[in-house]
Amino acid sequence: MLVAPERKPANEIALAATPGGFGTPEFEFAGARQRVRVEAAELVREVDCQERRASLQALAEAGDLIADLLPAGAELRDEPLEVAAAASAVLGQWYALGDAVLSQLVAAAGPADEVTPPRLWPEHFDIAIELGSEAAGVRANYGFSPGDDDHPEPYAYVGPWSAEVSGELWNAGGFKGAELTYADLLAAADPEALALAFFEARRDALAAWAAGD
Repeated sequence: MLVAPERKPANEIALAATPGGFGTPEFEFAGARQRVRVEAAELVREVDCQERRASLQALAEAGDLIADLLPAGAELRDEPLEVAAAASAVLGQWYALGDAVLSQLVAAAGPADEVTPPRLWPEHFDIAIELGSEAAGVRANYGFSPGDDDHPEPYAYVGPWSAEVSGELWNAGGFKGAELTYADLLAAADPEALALAFFEARRDALAAWAAGD
């Protein structure tokens, strides 16, 4: 309620990894470059690179920081929020890792891949891209989830749109695809390299499947 609706133009809700957490991409409003983001237990508003902050103790209190950006008639609750700053910081690190790895996949993609930039979707709070030719049957979502009903911890995943995948590479629980656990990433000497290798192996497997290899 405080972050996604502030994207400009209106009706754009995709967010991005930002320092220490998540927020809007930069946008122009009232003649200034602006961004609204969450860092640990604070709401941050940037206006032409100048920051103002408010505690996320309650939506109504934090909303005063962005009152001029809120939709007309917006009503924010004043019930206390329980935002764990340490947990929020870990989530920010997770999104930073995801953005770094997914950006490498984007950089390596070719025109036929029709790759999308990393986007953080507020519906599920995954940061993800779409990559691969849909016509060839190899398009898939590549992303980092903070967890869901089937996964109590964060995980990286590949979710093919239409390819009929099977075998040891495709080990996901709760959906058709592949997953890499948070525990595996924490245990890795280089989590970024491990995650990138995980994605590349599934991307290459989809290409081999489409070629009939």
